[in-house]
Amino acid sequence: MIVPELSHEWKTGLSLAWSGYIAVLSVWIVMQKRAPVSTMSWILSLALLPFAGFVIYYFLGPQRLKKQRLKRLRSRAIAQAPADVATLREAAERAPPALRQMAALGTAACGLPVSSATAARLLSGGASTFDAIFEAIGSARDHVHLEYYIFEPDTIGTALRDLLIERARAGVTVRLLLDALGSKRIGRKFMAPMQAAGIQVALFHDTRIGRRLRPVTNYRTHRKIVVCDGRVGFTGGVNITDEEDRRVRPDAYHDVHLRIEGSAVRWLQTTFLEDWAYATGEDPRRMDEAIDRLLPRLPAEEGAGDIPLQIVTSGPDSGLEAIHRMHVAAIHSAAQRAWLTTPYFVPGEPALMALTSAALRGVDVRLLVPRRSDSLIVSAAARSYYDELIAAGVKIWEYKARMLHSKTLVVDDNCAMIGTANFDNRSFRLNFEVCAVIYGPALAKPLAAQFETDLHSAAAVRANRKRSFLPQLGDATARLFSPLL
Repeated sequence: MIVPELSHEWKTGLSLAWSGYIAVLSVWIVMQKRAPVSTMSWILSLALLPFAGFVIYYFLGPQRLKKQRLKRLRSRAIAQAPADVATLREAAERAPPALRQMAALGTAACGLPVSSATAARLLSGGASTFDAIFEAIGSARDHVHLEYYIFEPDTIGTALRDLLIERARAGVTVRLLLDALGSKRIGRKFMAPMQAAGIQVALFHDTRIGRRLRPVTNYRTHRKIVVCDGRVGFTGGVNITDEEDRRVRPDAYHDVHLRIEGSAVRWLQTTFLEDWAYATGEDPRRMDEAIDRLLPRLPAEEGAGDIPLQIVTSGPDSGLEAIHRMHVAAIHSAAQRAWLTTPYFVPGEPALMALTSAALRGVDVRLLVPRRSDSLIVSAAARSYYDELIAAGVKIWEYKARMLHSKTLVVDDNCAMIGTANFDNRSFRLNFEVCAVIYGPALAKPLAAQFETDLHSAAAVRANRKRSFLPQLGDATARLFSPLL
């Protein structure tokens, strides 16, 4: 088949159209004022896709989002924390200056102050996490709030649904907020019994065309939050899926979660309610009627605890990247050790510099990642950083037993972080995330013990490992897309 040669006029027209397309797309992306590397990656990547790039960027490109903060709710939460003041002042006086500065950074970046917990229990594995969550929900008498990225209609999902229905029929108010993309398998048939029982179900960023002028497909709530009666709260990496439960699947993900009690729960509650108001469009003034139930006044023995704990949130509604900053600040503060566990390791320059600088000044920096995650390109991009990390003195292990899904950081014996954020661009900039920062040894020591236990199922990455050319090329190529991952 002979393809006719285009005329000079057609070539000129196509060239002008192509140039105009690149110019418009570039201006659009540049005006987002994002990180230069990310901006250039988008421009170069989409320039290779004539016109289709416009569609891709329209659906997946960065946007500015606004999410209302419930100022009255936050003011009430702060007003109800007088019992925390003395405890936190004493803790601040004992804490190293770097940790006091970290706490101030977290407050300034996301607006949530340091609070306290009467109990903070590390939960290892989906089975223990689900048991603890089910127990707390079963004991709830006023309300149960849940927010999840993934909620599957499988064995554990069905069991939780039925428990929520039972509590709703007993008069407990149940609100369930699910990410529309992560929980896309939840259908009307599965939800019908919940809605019939009076459970309020909402979807975060519905992905259906026409739901808003420009879809927000790329911005998900990756948060995992459970709050029962404003007294008991949960957060961490465990989603509602059989993939997290070894009782159902021997190859279930290895993950950890956190159960807390005390005043700090109010900030998980506040985070959920702000997300709920944003997703549903519900008038925040309606919450004023129930504020005494949503933020109950805890007796002294139930409220103020001796565990300083700060809930930190981040998302595309703020350019301050609070969780990213807290990770970097924590690593910079390390004097003896900084042990990081993450399923997705695609660091930006500040995070990479923090890790390598800590190792170069003699800190015991360890990184635990899965040998093979559920994303081949992310695994390849992570491997591309190994050589420079090892050269700086960072020790790297690959977890080989199962898929590693934990998201934790232990710094010395003074600071522990556990939450929903991966150590990558998507979690730090694109997703709505939440994490708990615990100051002092209450969680740092058990989390460090968990890290050492996990190393028994991991293999150390050697500096002189032999790898053929093609895998190395694949890793290096994947790294080019790291700002977009």
